[in-house]
Amino acid sequence: MSATTTPQGIHRGQAGSAGPFRSKVPQVTAVFWVVKILTTGMGETTSDYLARVLGPVPAVASAGLLLAVALAAQARARRYVPAVYWTAVVMVSVFGTMAADVAHVALGVPYAVSAAAFALALAVVFGLWRQLEGTLAVESVSGGRREVLYWTAVMATFALGTAVGDLTAATLGWGYLPSGLLFAAMIVVPALAHRLLGASPVLTFWWAYVLTRPLGACFADWAGVDAHRGGLDLGTGPVSLALGVVIVGLVLRLSVDDRRGQERPAPVTA
Repeated sequence: MSATTTPQGIHRGQAGSAGPFRSKVPQVTAVFWVVKILTTGMGETTSDYLARVLGPVPAVASAGLLLAVALAAQARARRYVPAVYWTAVVMVSVFGTMAADVAHVALGVPYAVSAAAFALALAVVFGLWRQLEGTLAVESVSGGRREVLYWTAVMATFALGTAVGDLTAATLGWGYLPSGLLFAAMIVVPALAHRLLGASPVLTFWWAYVLTRPLGACFADWAGVDAHRGGLDLGTGPVSLALGVVIVGLVLRLSVDDRRGQERPAPVTA
């Protein structure tokens, strides 16, 4: 048996030969990480844009409804379908941003407190997932309870990452660009930890996964916000649109790749 390692040195766990296996999540490749980071940026700027255009309450309600529809479509899918999966990720990104922002703006919860709360929530989800399923390896997600736990964890990572990014950029006053560069440096650490120190591939995957959120969000904010906030003042709407176009193009590529080989061997998770 051998593990499949991504170009970043982060791999998704071990694969065995227990027969055909239809996973409902994508293989972790370089394109996966690129799309994931872009969705975090799009979620950040789209959330801000919708809150400004529609108002906070209608924006949250609309995002929540679209998220429910996207997750329902993902749940009904019998295997990984790139367009369905990444639509769900985008909506989790948008709604996760709103969840963290509502906690701060509407309820007055400091980002440090909300970040700690979301980190605790994520730890609880991971603990429950591990206890019930015996593994946190994402390639084992093929539906049912594991898929529910997977998406719950994904939502928690987005909310956590949003709070952490806003904590460094706003509360600590480091600004969006310096914060983005910080997280860009930090996301290399799990790859090096796996490659050089033999750290768990599951641990390093989720470690990097959490960091993609503040990384993408900080750079997107930097591009979208005005100069008084240290940004390029391109506007949250145009930034969201540009990111959306790139994401669609990459997802189309993933769809082509997916049609070339749909079945993967079942993972060994012991």
